[in-house]
Amino acid sequence: MKTIGLLGGMSWESTQTYYRLVNEGVKARMGGLHSAKLVIYSVDFAEIETLQHQGDWPATARILTDAACSLQSAGADFLVIATNTMHKVAPEIEQGIRIPLLHIADATAKVLARDGVTRVGLLGTRFTMEQAFYRERLEASGIEVITPDEAQRDVVHQIIYEELCRGQIKPGSREAYLDIVASLSVQGAQAVILGCTEISLLIRQADTSVPLYDTTEIHAAQAVEQALVRL
Repeated sequence: MKTIGLLGGMSWESTQTYYRLVNEGVKARMGGLHSAKLVIYSVDFAEIETLQHQGDWPATARILTDAACSLQSAGADFLVIATNTMHKVAPEIEQGIRIPLLHIADATAKVLARDGVTRVGLLGTRFTMEQAFYRERLEASGIEVITPDEAQRDVVHQIIYEELCRGQIKPGSREAYLDIVASLSVQGAQAVILGCTEISLLIRQADTSVPLYDTTEIHAAQAVEQALVRL
């Protein structure tokens, strides 16, 4: 079994979900008392969040590259960044390490393509919804991406940072998200990507008839697959 390097803390609320899903996945595949081989580096998200909103992405890249190097030195065979937004600096991180990076957008595109989804709605932080780094990875796989309108993007972004990253789950916010999911479906989205690792804390497939693709679950499942491939 390969050792997974999990770069988390963005936020720790979703990192603990990764830890659970990866271990459950290994147990389901291998049985008995098996669990995943993991090394985890959890950053201080307050520092990252401040730099995000200042637009200082080079500084975030330096912090995460240093963390990734620590995981590599600790014996990780490949890297998983446990957040969607910070894949914006994935190219810089990849340049600083020798181990492979399992990219969350590529993992998601693989599942969407398998399911025949060619037009998808995207929910996430404002950075993920508005900047090209995530959308272009999906479009490279032939998937058209639809995002909410500006007012809806504000709602989605605010709830992520002011509630979900703080562990707050509010029924009113769930309804707001579900309304946005419904509006993306009306615009022709065949499915909606939960493109922030905290969103699955708020809404689940049972809440809507619109197919949802939880990037946390997808990423964790493919990490298990990669970990169980023979070295």
